[in-house]
Amino acid sequence: MELADEADKIAMRYFRRDLRIDRKPDRTFVTQADTAVEKALRERIEQRYPGHGVLAEEFGDRTAKQETRWIIDPIDATHSYLRGIPVFATLIALERAGVMELGLMSAPAMRERWHALRGGGAWSGKRRLHVSRVSHLEDAQIFYASRSAFKAVGKEAAFDRVVDGVWRDRGFGDFWGYALVAEGAGEAMIEPELYSWDLAAPLVIVEEAGGRVTDLEGRRTYAGGNALASNGLLHNAILKRFNQA
Repeated sequence: MELADEADKIAMRYFRRDLRIDRKPDRTFVTQADTAVEKALRERIEQRYPGHGVLAEEFGDRTAKQETRWIIDPIDATHSYLRGIPVFATLIALERAGVMELGLMSAPAMRERWHALRGGGAWSGKRRLHVSRVSHLEDAQIFYASRSAFKAVGKEAAFDRVVDGVWRDRGFGDFWGYALVAEGAGEAMIEPELYSWDLAAPLVIVEEAGGRVTDLEGRRTYAGGNALASNGLLHNAILKRFNQA
């Protein structure tokens, strides 16, 4: 929790202020808030856990083949952060021997924090999280980051097949979509493009809430590419619709 507390202070210090904004090679944005949060967390981890590696969005992978590593997104939903929208979070995960053991998502402007320890359940404060029990797609609420993102990767028709006929589809993207699935407020979160630091923490939280997380071909992974997180009951049905020939 200390890492998240420090990240929150830095993120809020810069929030809704004039920021220096740079464009990365992949055409996404980075601000001095992103780099300040990541630098602070790296320094704290190196001080307290000198044998641990770190994989994070802005400064890459410094694992040196360590068995234990931290996977960090200093500010998830940077576009929201830039526009003064309070839906952003720092994502922190801990991997040990290839198993994701801990996931934490801290959204200071929303005054929300979600966390999970492998085998210990998923929590928001003292409230234990459980995915929904909705078992029919026509009753489901589906979250996604951006319809245009599916179009950009040639998967717009596949996305339309998934949301066609569901009760509701909502563009609650980034970390918040996964949090809502873990809370039982919706049945699935689907993303066509993401990185390992986007998914590592949400994966633990959704799974510990009773859900399931795979890529869009049904493989359990946090390596990035794309993702489907669900309450588990609708997972195969969504995959079938998405991959329908």
